[in-house]
Amino acid sequence: MTVFERLRRAAAGDWSRYVDHPFVQQMAAGTLPEAAFRAYLVQDYLFLIQFARANALAVYKSRALADMRAGQAALAAILGEMDLHVRLCGRWGLSPENIAAAPEHAATVAYTRYVLDCGASGDLLDLAVALAPCIVGYAEIGRSLAPALAARPDHPYREWIGEYASDAYQDVAEAAVAHLDRLATRAMTEARFAELVAIFATASRLEADFWQMGLDAL
Repeated sequence: MTVFERLRRAAAGDWSRYVDHPFVQQMAAGTLPEAAFRAYLVQDYLFLIQFARANALAVYKSRALADMRAGQAALAAILGEMDLHVRLCGRWGLSPENIAAAPEHAATVAYTRYVLDCGASGDLLDLAVALAPCIVGYAEIGRSLAPALAARPDHPYREWIGEYASDAYQDVAEAAVAHLDRLATRAMTEARFAELVAIFATASRLEADFWQMGLDAL
C-alpha cells in the first residue's frame, strides 16, 4: 500500500467529502450552474499561482537532485494547467489580466497559505503531504467523471474533465504518489504518521471548502 493510500484511508471521511462534493456531482451530471463554475475557475487560477509557489518552495527545500527535478516537473505541470483556465475564461471575455486582478476568496487564501505554511514550517515530506490532496484528488475526480463524457457528447464541462482524466495528468498524479513514497522512506516514522494524517485531512477539508465556495457564489 502506498503512503498516499494509507493517508486517504486514515482520513476517509474528509477525503470523501472532497472528491464526492455536490459541486463535483453536479459537474458530472452537467447540471452545475455556469456561474458557480466560473467563480470556481477564476479562484482556481489564483490558487494555482500560490500552488506554483509551493512547488517552487519544494525545490528550495530539496537536498537531493531527484527531489529538485520532481518539484520542477510539478511546477511545469501547474503552469500548463493554468493555460486551461485562461482558455475557458477567455470564452467569457476574461483576459489573464482580468483573472489575476480578481480578489482572492477567503477559501483560496485559507487553503493556499495553509499549504505554504506546511512547507515553510515543516520539511519536504510535510509539504508533499499538503500538496497531495489537490494533485492526486483531481486525478481521481477526472477518472470518476470521464464516463460522463461518453454518455453526453455535448457535456458542458468536457474540456475541464478531459484535462484531469487525461493520461498526461494521470501521470502527474502517479509521479506525486511515487515521490511521496520515496520521501516517506527517508523521513517517515510510524509516530510521525499521525501528524501527516492531520495535514492530509486538513488539506482535504480545505479542498471541500474550495468547491463549496463555487456553489456559494450563486
